[in-house]
Amino acid sequence: MAKIKQIIAREILNAKGQPTIETTVILTDGSFGVASVPTGTSVGEYEATDLRDGDEKRYQGKGVLKAISNIEQIIAPALIGMEASKQPEIDRKMIEMDGTQNKGKLGANATLSVSEAVAKAAARSSILPLFMYLRGFVKRENLPLKVPIPLFNVLNGGLHAGKNLDFQEFLVIPASSKSYSESLNLGSSMYFALEKALDSAGYSTLVGDEGGFGPKLDTNKDAIEFLKRAADSLNLRIGFDIFFGLDAAASNFYSEQRYHIKDKTMALTSKDLSDYYQTLNSDYHLLYIEDPMSQDDWDGWKACNEALSNQTLIVGDDLTATNPYRLQMAINKKAINGIIIKPNQIGTVIESLAVIEVARLAGLKIIVSHRSGETNDDFIADFAVAASADYCKFGAPARGERVSKYNRLLQIERQLKSI
Repeated sequence: MAKIKQIIAREILNAKGQPTIETTVILTDGSFGVASVPTGTSVGEYEATDLRDGDEKRYQGKGVLKAISNIEQIIAPALIGMEASKQPEIDRKMIEMDGTQNKGKLGANATLSVSEAVAKAAARSSILPLFMYLRGFVKRENLPLKVPIPLFNVLNGGLHAGKNLDFQEFLVIPASSKSYSESLNLGSSMYFALEKALDSAGYSTLVGDEGGFGPKLDTNKDAIEFLKRAADSLNLRIGFDIFFGLDAAASNFYSEQRYHIKDKTMALTSKDLSDYYQTLNSDYHLLYIEDPMSQDDWDGWKACNEALSNQTLIVGDDLTATNPYRLQMAINKKAINGIIIKPNQIGTVIESLAVIEVARLAGLKIIVSHRSGETNDDFIADFAVAASADYCKFGAPARGERVSKYNRLLQIERQLKSI
């Protein structure tokens, strides 16, 4: 197998106009891989470090020249000459060189860009589609090779849309009986039906960070009601053809041990908020609720999971942060039945796959997710298929940095039919 010959990194802009890293890995046989990494807006406390320069004279302190220097001065000399196919050894080497629990020395943005670029170069060298190459690092007992069910974030709130609403994402989810192509058509149809419903009611159809519409509505429930209107206009049966979901990102509206949302005049306890989710569930058949409680409100999480998990996915993101220790705590406390996987929360491909394996052994549903500050890199689509994720979350079916992932899944769907 070809060895790593050269590693080059540069500063580019992500979809939000903020700096991020693009890394190119070149192998001795001429194969190469190019990877760029995303940045989160709603960032959990337990995520690995997205290393920034802090120089206010460049990009408001968000430059990534330090991380790039770490790639070129520390990581590259250590990895050059290693066989590119040895992904676990390469990732382990970077973990050891960093030596911290949160990639605080090298930066998760530095290590992940290299990790992904190595995988792309090795896949090209081995003449395999990236998802098939990555599949070699997944324990595959009884795991189907499939395209995950997409979760479309068609209405943005919270930090993704100027705090117009408390809940951060309002999701439409196609029925699992549909093919991926059918699901994409459904998601796109819902997107434009929602635009029409909002426009006819006099609301803005400007979009948020993840491509969904960001109207200023009176309550969070109003947002779900607009999803229902859109579904009704397409004669889609809620709870049969299509389902709804939320990413509450509750840490963002939690203060002084209470939750503050537009729907209620009084601040809510964990139980109050859990009761409200149950009300929404009875009205709208919510299939999915992500981060329903704040990231350290373990009692709230456990109670919410007990109340709703028999009919709804209770999913950890800020709670678990693709972190093996946080995941184990959530499993032990019976706080979740699903987990978000974001490779940039931990910093390498192999660590991300390891967290998936632990979660799957615990019976959790796997949701592979993008970030709000995405790039046009479609690595995450191949990664989701390779890992046999149950769901994937790439934002609205609009904007180039989202559509690149959805279009890549169309290619993979076609490739899988020929295998």
